[in-house]
Parts: sequence; C-alpha cells; structure tokens
Amino acid sequence: MIPGLLAGVPVVVDADDARRAAEAELSDPAYALAQPSWFDRAIGWLAERIADLFNGAAGLVPGGGFGVLVLIAVLVLVIVVVRLRVGPLARSARRPAAVFADRSRTAQDYRDAAERAFAAGELDVAVRDRFRAVVRTLEERGVLDERAGRTADEAAREAGGPLPSARDALRQGAELFDAVHYGGRPATAEGYQHLAELDELVRRTRPEVPA
Repeated sequence: MIPGLLAGVPVVVDADDARRAAEAELSDPAYALAQPSWFDRAIGWLAERIADLFNGAAGLVPGGGFGVLVLIAVLVLVIVVVRLRVGPLARSARRPAAVFADRSRTAQDYRDAAERAFAAGELDVAVRDRFRAVVRTLEERGVLDERAGRTADEAAREAGGPLPSARDALRQGAELFDAVHYGGRPATAEGYQHLAELDELVRRTRPEVPA
C-alpha cells in the first residue's frame, strides 16, 4: 500500500535539479547526431536567401514568379552566348587550321573558283578560295615548299621573308582568311578586292635571295 500511495504524491523538483536533468538528457549522443552539419546549414541559408530574392523580384517583374523564371532563363542564355563568342569554347572553335583541304587544285583553279563565287555574291567562299590561290601561287613559284597542314599565319610569315614588299599584305590576308573561314566574320567585297590585289602582287614580285 505504501508504494502505491507514494506514487500518487507529486515530486517537487527545484531549478538546479531541472537544469542538471536537462543537461544530462541533451548530452545524449543521439541529439548531436540529429543536428544538421555546417554544409546543411549553409545550403539552408543559401536557399532562404534565394527564396527571399525570388519573392522580392516576383513583386517587381511582370508575371510574378513565372516572369522571374523567364528572366533567369534569358540571363542564362545570354551568358551561354557570351561564352560561345569570347570564352574558351569560342577560342577552341575558332582556332585556325590548315589552309588547304584539297591539295589537288592549282592556283588558277582556286582563282577561277573565287571569281565565280564573287560574281554569285558568295563572298565568304570567294575570300577563302582567293587566299588559297595566293598560297598555292607561292608554292608553285617555289617561295614556299609544298607542305600539308600549313596555316594561313604560317604561310604569311614564311613568305614574308623572301617577299618583304608583300609582308604586310600577306599578314593582313591571313588574318582575313582566318576571320572569315574559321572565325565566322562576314566577308566583304572590299576584303575580297584586297586579296585579289595580294594575289597579283605575289604573282609578279620576284623573291629576294638572302645575301
């Protein structure tokens, strides 16, 4: 009977006893394991900030939340386009390669093809083939050796030694070829005329023999 009676008597716990009991309970390792890691807390904080920014922008952009999503999509698209134009992807895509894809054609073949393309308004093709006519002429005249894989810049640099009077025009022609053929720059009639003049210059200029 006595234990049963004692069970019904309320137990009075003072503040110190309550504090000690709480500390003992919270010291259980299970509580520490249940706490979020610093990474989880950081992700949570970032998510809250993004949500705040999203909610704030939703009140300013027409269309609310959907308008913000559209705006974000446009910004991502702009970033991708800029990266393609000036970033590493662009530099990789625009890296100049060999002048010739077909070495069986003569300088006159390229010259005639360039004239036909120019008459048809295909300026990009005209610029490409006219510069190829220039390089093939240099090879046929012995100014350059016939070597596969030569780039426009290499051709201009190597030919500039024996043809110093054409050095600047060769460099400009190589830059134009690379810009149009590999860089995607639209060709112009003026640019083609400069290459036609360069073609005539290298055909009539006598190479200088080193002393």
